[in-house]
Amino acid sequence: MDWKVSVVKRAIDVVGASTALCVTAPLYPVIAAALYLDNPGPIFYSQERVGRTHPTAPWENARALPTFRMWKFRSMRIDSEKDGRAKLASTDDDRITRVGKFLRKTRLDEIPQFFNVLKGDMSIVGPRPERPELVRTLCAAIPMFEERTRMVRPGITGLAQISLDYLGRMPEDSAIATLKSTLLNPFKLEELEGSVADDMRTKLLYDLAYAARLEDFWGFLKTDLEIMLRTPAVMLGARGR
Repeated sequence: MDWKVSVVKRAIDVVGASTALCVTAPLYPVIAAALYLDNPGPIFYSQERVGRTHPTAPWENARALPTFRMWKFRSMRIDSEKDGRAKLASTDDDRITRVGKFLRKTRLDEIPQFFNVLKGDMSIVGPRPERPELVRTLCAAIPMFEERTRMVRPGITGLAQISLDYLGRMPEDSAIATLKSTLLNPFKLEELEGSVADDMRTKLLYDLAYAARLEDFWGFLKTDLEIMLRTPAVMLGARGR
């Protein structure tokens, strides 16, 4: 990444996250009350996620990856992972509470991550951070998956987030939908129909395209500003689950 891109991107993160936390502060008590009334329990939820990685990152060992604690408003029942195993949310996931569905659709569950941005764990714009256990599996299943966060901080919003729904599925009227037969279950194996790898393979294309933009200062600036300007429309449109 060009040093000018790195400096300006971090400056935008600090100013943007500070502003966002001040603007959204009145929402905290409202969201907290709604969450507690709907499903009593902790208001916030944190998970270990993979952060910015380096060319020598040992992908074969998830425990050796650089990780951080990512914070969100809780959108699932408190017993959603009682067996301790990492699980991605799915369509009509019964673990998601009624208020949680609204928070996910509007992306309001992501607000606490602005604290992660201030700490330097994340950026406002970047690929979504994934859990280390899932990263290890996905790197084995999807070529180039490990490239999405090499020298790039994961983000709250990003090219994939504004282009796909919450679960990473492509809209039927999108340009990338023309590649649907190639990206989704490319080997046409019945047992892999609707697999997590399909959504992640689609996300990867957007993440790699974004990473390429970071090599040019003006390309980065235009892309980041466009993503940040389009994100409120995605939130208001409540796209995804």
